[in-house]
Amino acid sequence: MPTTETTSARFADIENWSTDELVDGIVTEQFAAIAAVRAASAEISRAVDAAAERLAGGGRLIYAGAGTSGRIAAQDAAELPPTFNWPYERAIPVMAGGESALLRAAEGAEDDRGAAKRTLEGLDIGDKDVVVALAASGRTPFAIAALEHARSVGALAIGISNNPGSALGEASDIAIVLETGAEFIAGSTRMKAGTAQKAALNALSTGIMIRLGFVYRGQMVEMRVSNEKLRGRAEKMVMALSGATIERAREALAEAGGRISLAVLMLEKRLPAIEAEKRLAAARGNLREALK
Repeated sequence: MPTTETTSARFADIENWSTDELVDGIVTEQFAAIAAVRAASAEISRAVDAAAERLAGGGRLIYAGAGTSGRIAAQDAAELPPTFNWPYERAIPVMAGGESALLRAAEGAEDDRGAAKRTLEGLDIGDKDVVVALAASGRTPFAIAALEHARSVGALAIGISNNPGSALGEASDIAIVLETGAEFIAGSTRMKAGTAQKAALNALSTGIMIRLGFVYRGQMVEMRVSNEKLRGRAEKMVMALSGATIERAREALAEAGGRISLAVLMLEKRLPAIEAEKRLAAARGNLREALK
């Protein structure tokens, strides 16, 4: 039996605990989840470097999962475009049971190996792509089939599970194992295992974006400016990174069509927008490289 589905004697009578004890126990378990992610740091680092290498060549980051794991994966995919201006068509969630399963549980969808393969075949994945599949138990057929198909066509297959020695790990090029053990409520992997998966994806996708050059001096220089709050943040970012006045930063940002990295490059190198855009494109969007 996977350790995530075992019962802990420590939590055998939680229904008799006080509310304060319940909340403290649940929160304390989240610390254990983060410790499990830290223990897997070496494999996460390997995955960051390997994935960034593929994606630098134009590949896509494809997430696959069922239930809680699939929803966590879909959230990570959805946040890359606004944060890093990563194209939506290159951050693709593949959810067992389809999009409707993001809001309503699709019972039995996790067992449909054929659906995973058909979906990835429809995406025509290849050796530039990266497929990240998640399954707390490490034995979800949908997630395993996604990785098996990924490897069969040369895509990078990264598996994230919460049990060592799992079938998901065997199907992976890089297996990230987050050993979170028994849950506060036995088998409820939306809790500690889910927290660990979210933290691991934070490290994985953010690390990839940094390696690809979408962060400069610790700031989100490819952030999409989609509202007034973000416009103000972008102006201050351009000002801080270029040393320009707020008025000049605002002007440059407007000339750059709201693209922060482009505005910084224009100000730093005293280039018109069209020349700065060419230079940034030649550096594959990497502001640090463009500034060199």
